[in-house]
Formats: sequence, C-alpha cells, structure tokens
Amino acid sequence: MRTLWIALLGLGLTATGARAADLQAGKAAFEKYTCVSCHGADARSPLQPDYPILAGQHQDYLAHALTAYQRGQAGAPASANVRKNAIMGAMATQLSAADIENISAWLSAQPTPLAVRK
Repeated sequence: MRTLWIALLGLGLTATGARAADLQAGKAAFEKYTCVSCHGADARSPLQPDYPILAGQHQDYLAHALTAYQRGQAGAPASANVRKNAIMGAMATQLSAADIENISAWLSAQPTPLAVRK
C-alpha cells in the first residue's frame, strides 16, 4: 500500500508540472529584471541600507514575498496576504511563476553574510 501511495504522489507531482528550479535561469532573470540595481549583483550588497539582503534567504520566503507583491500591485484585498510597495510591485508583476521559482532558488543558493545568533 505504501508503494502505491508513493507512486501516486510521483504521478501527481508530474501531472502538476512540478520541476526543479533552474539556477542559471534564476541568475539571468535577476539580472534581466534589474534586481541588481537595488540589491547588488551578488544580492548581498544593497544600494541602500534599508533594502534587504536577498542572498541566502529561504527559497519559499522569497517566492512568497514576490507573489505577495504581485497580489498587492493587482489590488487584491489585504486578506489575500499582499505586500504593497510601488517599486517592488511594479518589478514583481513582470515575473512569471517560473521566473519567481528560478530567482528565489538562485538567491537562496548564494553565500550570505546573514546568520542566526544562538
């Protein structure tokens, strides 16, 4: 029975189009959509101190944030978990789901100066 469930799960992931993120495409999209102009070419040297360091952040957090900026720009209600920022909203609306997946994967794979204090 367990083998059947594993097989069905695999089929479900294949049917929904689940795929591994393309890190090179993520880097290319990060550059193409001029993310480097605010967050730095290495994603850890932001132009302004109040801009976040993106390198090394969790992939799911980054993907969620970009999607929330898209929802905020589209005028979704606050209950839809939106982020409102004129610059980031305008940038995020240009991104496809694949762009978000690839960019967030590439960013999370980058070395980071961020650390958790113990």
